[in-house]
Amino acid sequence: MDFNKPDTVLNLQNIRDELVKMENTIIFNFIERSHYPTCPSVYKKNHPGLAIPEFDGSFLDWALLHMEMAHSQLRRFESPDETPFSPDKILKPILPSINYPQVLATYAPQVNYNNKIKHIYESEIVPLISKFDGDQAENYGSVATRDIECLQSLSRRIHFGKFVAEAKFQADKDLYTKMILEKDVQGIMANITNAAVEEKILLRLTTKAEVYGVDPTNKEGERRITPEYLVKIYKEIVIPITKEVEVEYLLRRLEVDA
Repeated sequence: MDFNKPDTVLNLQNIRDELVKMENTIIFNFIERSHYPTCPSVYKKNHPGLAIPEFDGSFLDWALLHMEMAHSQLRRFESPDETPFSPDKILKPILPSINYPQVLATYAPQVNYNNKIKHIYESEIVPLISKFDGDQAENYGSVATRDIECLQSLSRRIHFGKFVAEAKFQADKDLYTKMILEKDVQGIMANITNAAVEEKILLRLTTKAEVYGVDPTNKEGERRITPEYLVKIYKEIVIPITKEVEVEYLLRRLEVDA
């Protein structure tokens, strides 16, 4: 997606095409994470075996923070489709700014659900996609690395709801303006929900999980990601939080002009 061309960015079909690509990234990141156990120690704040001097948080918190600091210097978070987990810690890029055209409302960066995404990932998604429940000290670093990839891909997909919301607002300003002024959350939710599209997503995910989730050269057919769990993650986590992002973005849409 070319963020230098606002008209193409706010095209709903282009947005849906981008979301389809993100499905593949998320699935393969889940598959990579599935090679390891849950490793709960990685997520425990100040765990004795993983405590980091002068840092108040978990091993994953530390790894994610430093990964984002490095990525921020490479200009990652100047891109409108990237939302940092530690927005107050990112650094100035060492590369010249690109200065993308303003596509979303100026408050868009404040619509940040990463804390919620991270909590649900650790507590609900990790148990579903891990090889087994337990620790494996020799793989703490690998687990944290794979977790970061999973979190970043989930965050990008969920926060893409801001582009969906802006596209829908632009397509019917009168309707959304009325609902925003009335603070009609239920009305907004009803209008951003497309049950047919959601059903297609879940059917597509089922097919992809069936194909990608097993190594065809493995005679035992060990499955890394099951259709049931992938659909559950999207249906109960990814799609609902995306809608929360859309609703929060739209409720503030009359504050400023994009």
